[in-house]
Amino acid sequence: MEIIITDLTRFSNPEIVCIAGINMVTNQCIRPLPYISVADCKRLNILPGNVINGDFTKIKNIENPHSEDCNHTKLNRVRICDSDEFQELLDGDLVGSISEGFGYDFPEKGKVIPKDFTPTKSIVTLKINTRNIEIVKDGFKEGNIRLNLLDNDGKRFSFLSITDLGFYNYAMKHFHDANFPQIINDFIRRQESIYLRIGLGREYQGGFWLQINGIYTFPNFDTEIRSYS
Repeated sequence: MEIIITDLTRFSNPEIVCIAGINMVTNQCIRPLPYISVADCKRLNILPGNVINGDFTKIKNIENPHSEDCNHTKLNRVRICDSDEFQELLDGDLVGSISEGFGYDFPEKGKVIPKDFTPTKSIVTLKINTRNIEIVKDGFKEGNIRLNLLDNDGKRFSFLSITDLGFYNYAMKHFHDANFPQIINDFIRRQESIYLRIGLGREYQGGFWLQINGIYTFPNFDTEIRSYS
């Protein structure tokens, strides 16, 4: 089965990453497990927008919300999809808001879904106005960045964790630049569209916490963010 990579997510362990992608025919989201080593990702050049092929099988008795989990074998990169194809894929997976996507009415500035309200999925795609997001420095942890957003339903979300590997690596390199993060915010606001891949982490302290798995701008993107340089 072929999937287009939509999520390349970092862990505290820098040796592994979580990838996820969507099958172009079924629109099924797949998260290959076990997690992929960074070395293998670099070797196969697995990046958002790349098409990979593999044998994927649903994990038996998987618990919600991480219904996308699949065992995998024989991963190979097939090709790079063009910008229009990638945007069309994201458009086909859109939800109107974060609350709608996860079926949970988040309170203002909420970040966690209690385990008692476990949704049926752990990743959604959101398209919002480019002026309704802001990337900010994490004031508590060196090199970390967070995201503030005004959702389409009028709810505000503050200081969401950005687990997008490309954005993390970019932040680590430029964190102390005088114009960071303003330079990346200005770039985003010059674009026509922005899509967010919003995920739920594994259960922690009785709930599933929101995280930003992917940030994608159209028609242009920052090549430094979408590379292993």
